[in-house]
Amino acid sequence: MEQRHLGRTGLRVTRLGLGTLNWARDTDEQEAADQLKAFWEAGGSLVDTADIYADGGAEYLLGRLTEGLVPREDLVIATKAGSVLEADRRVDGSRRHLLAALDASLERLGTDYVDLWQLHAFDPHTPLEETLQALDLAVASGRARYVGLSNFSGWQLAKAGTWQLAAPGVRNRLASTQMEYSLLQRGIEREVLPAALDLGIGLLPSSPLGRGVLTGKYRHATPADSRGASDHLAAFVAPYLDETASRVVEAVTTAADGLAVTPFQVALSWVRDRPGVTAPILGARTAQQLRAALSVETLSLPDEIRRALDDVSAPVHHYPDHDWSTL
Repeated sequence: MEQRHLGRTGLRVTRLGLGTLNWARDTDEQEAADQLKAFWEAGGSLVDTADIYADGGAEYLLGRLTEGLVPREDLVIATKAGSVLEADRRVDGSRRHLLAALDASLERLGTDYVDLWQLHAFDPHTPLEETLQALDLAVASGRARYVGLSNFSGWQLAKAGTWQLAAPGVRNRLASTQMEYSLLQRGIEREVLPAALDLGIGLLPSSPLGRGVLTGKYRHATPADSRGASDHLAAFVAPYLDETASRVVEAVTTAADGLAVTPFQVALSWVRDRPGVTAPILGARTAQQLRAALSVETLSLPDEIRRALDDVSAPVHHYPDHDWSTL
């Protein structure tokens, strides 16, 4: 599998990553083992998780699987911290919470370090410099090799990235930002992606298949075994089942028919090769789904199809996103 540098750093990762959001919840240990082995055998290295996935269960399961199934040194393990499941607080970016969360993640993962440690979200109640100091302390202590962010808006990313660059040799450059990005969700193109490109921060798209909708499985009905039919994920899928999304899905299906491939291969190839993207994160439920997704490695979309998909999915951006003189 082809590798890319993560942002403007020396860290190289495969251009497709394996996500573990479903692990220890919808995906049991045997299925997770099959996924990880299939990913590793295909040459994959980047495995993404977080301390809140299955209340820590995903990290624990990943740690168990790296003990004997796949060599730890062959993987680039990325995890996240900062999200908290509390009624009155959703994000805790304090140095106290973040460093304690990192220690807990390392214990569950059964490793002395993570290759990439990311803040899960922006905390408006904690000074940003305190939050970012936790990233620097993690690197200085050897508990994290590289650091990044997730779910930061454009101005938040620009502020954080600039702060880190202001003291080279003291603060650590942000390597990544993980954001939802697909043909059905191109909102980051307004400000997040331009900021990331300017600051040399690599983009790791989550939900690159539009929460599963771009596979085409919801074109006529909601399959009983799909996320859209599950009690805890139906609301997650619902926003992408509207008429606008349907037009994009039909265009993807038409392109897939013309190329003799599947809709999800078209959708995944599109986001993988967008400017600034390092590696989309694949959140497959089964090893069979994952193997099918990995086959996109050999697919590159023709320019005319890429332009057609750009047009049909183009978000409406007005002032101040466009040059005012063109409005």
